[in-house]
Amino acid sequence: MAPPSGRVQADVNDIREDSISECAGSEPPLFQPWNLYTELERSKFLTVLFLVSVSGTFDYYVLGVVLEPIKQEFHVSDSQLGLLGGMCFALCYALTALPFARWSDHGNRCTVLTFALAGWSLMTLLSGFAKTFIQLGIARLGVGAMQPGETPPLQSLIADYYPPERRAWALAVTIAGSSLGYLIGVVLGGYIAATLGWRNSFILSGLAGIALAILAKQVLREPRNYSQTAHVVEITETLKFSIARLGTKRSYVGAVAGLSLLMFFSLGVSTFIPSFVIRILSVSLQQASVTWGISVALSNLLGTLAGGWLAERLGSREIRWYAWLPAIACVIGAILYWLALSATQLWTFIPLDFAAELVLWTGTFAAWPSIHAVCGAPRRALAIAIAQFAYILVGSGLGPLTAGALSDALNATYDLQSLRYSLQIMTLFLIPAAFAFYLSGHWLRQDVEN
Repeated sequence: MAPPSGRVQADVNDIREDSISECAGSEPPLFQPWNLYTELERSKFLTVLFLVSVSGTFDYYVLGVVLEPIKQEFHVSDSQLGLLGGMCFALCYALTALPFARWSDHGNRCTVLTFALAGWSLMTLLSGFAKTFIQLGIARLGVGAMQPGETPPLQSLIADYYPPERRAWALAVTIAGSSLGYLIGVVLGGYIAATLGWRNSFILSGLAGIALAILAKQVLREPRNYSQTAHVVEITETLKFSIARLGTKRSYVGAVAGLSLLMFFSLGVSTFIPSFVIRILSVSLQQASVTWGISVALSNLLGTLAGGWLAERLGSREIRWYAWLPAIACVIGAILYWLALSATQLWTFIPLDFAAELVLWTGTFAAWPSIHAVCGAPRRALAIAIAQFAYILVGSGLGPLTAGALSDALNATYDLQSLRYSLQIMTLFLIPAAFAFYLSGHWLRQDVEN
């Protein structure tokens, strides 16, 4: 994204000065929304946001563990499974990401979050009633259309609930919810699919999400309701201007590029890991969902919490660590993933995969605090949404599709081993991801805007 002209920077300053004068005639007192709540209230809010994160991740990843039963029932190829697991989700995600972000930046973020949660839960529920592969694809389109309403308002609320020095840890807690959702999706979802059928995995998940949406609506509070001044300052930027402003921040562009390449690898590989374990390592669906599922979810959980702790401490000393940590993690992770995918037995694969996931999640978590450090409050949800838009379109849209297509292309030569080689090729994309994060760190200091 090319930086806009110098006039844009001047316009930014003009907008800020005009906004302040319009609001109070002079500089208003600094608004610190985290002071509105007690520590108990913050903990209550964070618990609900954690559960929302669990729900969103479960509803996405439960599909991966039931791909094999879906393949057998509907008689489809790996490329079609990759399309179902990626592009169906990503297309609608791309269409609704910016509208949800603008609503989050200028409206009631609690309403945005609960509306989206109820929506994707309903579509997950309908996935369980699909009678054809096309109907299942349409339901996944609906899940994709609602998912952009999760992370932008969630992370924006955390930035208002917690002061800057505590945000990394609070973000780590909600992202740890993603790890738990992954665990539940793979282990519980796989167990339900193996015992009650794959449709019930979707149905039970959808019902739980709808119940959680009702709870979230009752518990969460919107800090903007207490500050008319903060609201007026925020609404002065147009969408075009906000996007142009973010485009001038090279550290932000680098972080988005790094996250996109990372998710291209991560979502492409993770979608097919259950199939890899079942086909290549000759493990049953139930055993795969329990052994590998527990291992990878535990590594993700530990990695996220360790990443939050590490980012908070290193970032407070040198802000560029927010970008350096992901760069280092991608390089080490690429090596460990390649070794894991070379395994011929489950008990060789599990510890190597555990180590790879632990390293990657510990390091790459810091990319999110780096975005919050440079985006600026008026465009916080938009910045997160653009990052998600990019990595979902590249990662979810192209990652699983590319992995599946590579497997199909190699199948004539390598038969079942084609999936192994396909996933190993995907690990190579972690190297340019590391380079993008490194460049982001190079520009991070000069782009800081709270």
